[in-house]
Amino acid sequence: MEEHLDEQRLRRLIEVGSGLLSQLDPETVLDQVLETAREITGARYAALGILDRDRRELERFITRGIDDETHRTIGDLPRGRGILGVLIDEPRPLRIPNVGEHPKSYGFPPGHPPMDSFLGVPVVVRGETWGNLYLTEKEGGEFDAVDEESVLILAAWAGIAIENARLYDAVAARRDELEQVTRRLQAAQTIAVAVGADMELEHVLELIAKRGRALVEARSLVILLRDGADLVVAASAGVTQRATGARVPIDSSSTGQVLESHDVQRIDDVNAHLRISAAQLGVEDARTALLAPLVYRGHGLGVLAAFDRGARSTGFSTDDEMTLRAFAASAATAVALAQTVQHERLRHSLQAAESERRRWARELHDETLQGLGGLRVILSSALRRTSDDEVAALLREGVEHVEREIENLRAIITELRPAALDELGLAPAIEALVARVSAVQGLAIDCDVDVAGARLSQELETTVYRLVQEALTNVVKHARAEHAAVRVTARAAELELEVSDDGHGFDRGAAVGGFGLAGMRERVALNGGVLEIRPASPGTVVRAVLALSTLGAADAEPPAHAASA
Repeated sequence: MEEHLDEQRLRRLIEVGSGLLSQLDPETVLDQVLETAREITGARYAALGILDRDRRELERFITRGIDDETHRTIGDLPRGRGILGVLIDEPRPLRIPNVGEHPKSYGFPPGHPPMDSFLGVPVVVRGETWGNLYLTEKEGGEFDAVDEESVLILAAWAGIAIENARLYDAVAARRDELEQVTRRLQAAQTIAVAVGADMELEHVLELIAKRGRALVEARSLVILLRDGADLVVAASAGVTQRATGARVPIDSSSTGQVLESHDVQRIDDVNAHLRISAAQLGVEDARTALLAPLVYRGHGLGVLAAFDRGARSTGFSTDDEMTLRAFAASAATAVALAQTVQHERLRHSLQAAESERRRWARELHDETLQGLGGLRVILSSALRRTSDDEVAALLREGVEHVEREIENLRAIITELRPAALDELGLAPAIEALVARVSAVQGLAIDCDVDVAGARLSQELETTVYRLVQEALTNVVKHARAEHAAVRVTARAAELELEVSDDGHGFDRGAAVGGFGLAGMRERVALNGGVLEIRPASPGTVVRAVLALSTLGAADAEPPAHAASA
């Protein structure tokens, strides 16, 4: 009977060994080892103690045969004291008829099931003890030498299978890592190719949003770009509501924190930790988020905000964090390049517009205005020579009409390109503008322009003049104000401009003077400045801060036209 039993065990061990070696999941290997150990020895309870890195105590303890209720009653699992510690200190087989009688016995906690017979063997992986296999309460008595030999064989199979599964996991992890790297490179290459073919910022942002979302399998991805003290929603992909143009303060949001710190942030609870409502960004019912900064040459351009990974809206992993960080680095370069191209196009467009204004002002002055002046002289001469009262009245009316048109034309010429701006500089041009608006509109305007007598660069002077002109036009047309104030101050490295009024505010969506508030923002951005429009009590304040640059008077462009007809 004993020989038949040994043959049966041997066949079972060979069968189990073959199955273990074909198993690639470490947890499944451990489960099969425990169940097989109970089966071939007749043990009621089996456990695997996995050693920590220093091999001084148990890091993990897996059991079979003890139900969940008993586990809860026992409490904390053992760490490797008592009999279990003997196997840690001396990794060789240990058989004990009665655990409680062993001198190293530590005793059992309250609620622990009774255990007498014990068999323990080490599990060795690549020549080092990885853990120990424990068996207790053999059916029918004590564990014998055959049990010990069987469990040693099983432990040897287990060591090989565990190492095999670990190697497979390492290879799989490496494969996944390489796949991620390949995906990142492909995404970066796609962006580079797209930027080479299309430099439109809107198209570049759309591509980044779509590629970034796919790369981390997010439900939604939003791109926010820096604009002064705010981040502005510039593009989005996935399940989002249209929120383009929505503004988020940098100093009071998690997105702003990521922008300033240049570090990625994972958020497991959007409602609790995002510091703003995701709905502001066009994302409804968001649970988790992954925020990555767009940093180019040390400057934060914006933030990529991904929400809810996968179909089940789970949280993002460390790998997702690394992936989006790498993608954001490539995306930032693309955004910076597209912004540079956009700014240059806008700069050239504004320069072309100013050049066209000069041309029209010059032509109107040199041709139309001079022609009207000549017509006034002719009519005045005819008026002096006629003795017919009826003809004289008509000529007098004609002279007055021509004079009104001359004044209107002079106003148009000044609006197109004021002669004072080219000939005298910024301060006289703004003072003349304020005097003209005050006289025509009946608006009391305080004016204080202090640029220390220096001529600024032509581009900066034009920008400041147009900002003041636009702000005053908005005050006149929309604010219904009685009083306004213009203040321009040049300091060491910056120029500050402020136009305030005591009216009822104005329509931010109005496109006045050909470019409106959007044009004001563009002009300020081109000069590397910040534009702020805020309500006052009463009225509105428009404030801009620009980088200061100066030019000698000889470097300024020649005047476009004379001051008068």
